[in-house]
Amino acid sequence: MDVTEATFQTAVVERSQTVPVVVDFWAEWCGPCRQLGPVLEKAVAAREGKIELAKLDVDANPNLSRTYGIQSIPAVKAFQGGQVTAEFIGAQPPAAIDRFLDELLPSRADELIALGDEASLREAVALEPARADAVVPLAKLLIARGDQEGALALLREVPGSFIADGLAARIRLVALSDPDLSDAFSALDAGQTERALDLLLSALPSANGAKDDVRRVVVGILDELGADSELARESRRRLAAALY
Repeated sequence: MDVTEATFQTAVVERSQTVPVVVDFWAEWCGPCRQLGPVLEKAVAAREGKIELAKLDVDANPNLSRTYGIQSIPAVKAFQGGQVTAEFIGAQPPAAIDRFLDELLPSRADELIALGDEASLREAVALEPARADAVVPLAKLLIARGDQEGALALLREVPGSFIADGLAARIRLVALSDPDLSDAFSALDAGQTERALDLLLSALPSANGAKDDVRRVVVGILDELGADSELARESRRRLAAALY
């Protein structure tokens, strides 16, 4: 597919929200471009629609060439989610091109996580035990049916995840009678996140030895809400006030 400055936004940037788009920046006079082009086309075609290829003539589209800093051709850039995520310069052998393209495709674990059912999540965790985006939804399924120990065993394998850390803290807190956070967790499970946070934050001052685990649960919820959430921003202020 040939693209121009008029079609680039739709054919490449917007299209890359759905499927990786590889752009071959080339020119008619460029010998290495003529070598690379057929190899790249064959490799993309072999992936049967999982990746799309766009060709852009740098001489006919100088503004785009400047925008993407093209100083030497052939130059190949991969777009995903509207952004350049990988690139290379110069003619490459078929094996190198295959590696480049394969790194743009979802892994087997990614595909299983996208399916989201318990069997798929278990298979994803077996492949990559430290993947928080596989372990967390699986742990939530186990917690919902009362398998706290099974969930905790999974969560222990995930370092550096506030959400996983918060779920593990929740499991520990459930085993305590003081503080009683059953209403907070029921609200959380029912999707009443604001009420759950209010109950958890209100429990913090009197949580005594469980205060750190309550904090971990709150931080995990806030991380899941995301930085752009107004509820998360307000709750962070309340959390800081309660702790300090």
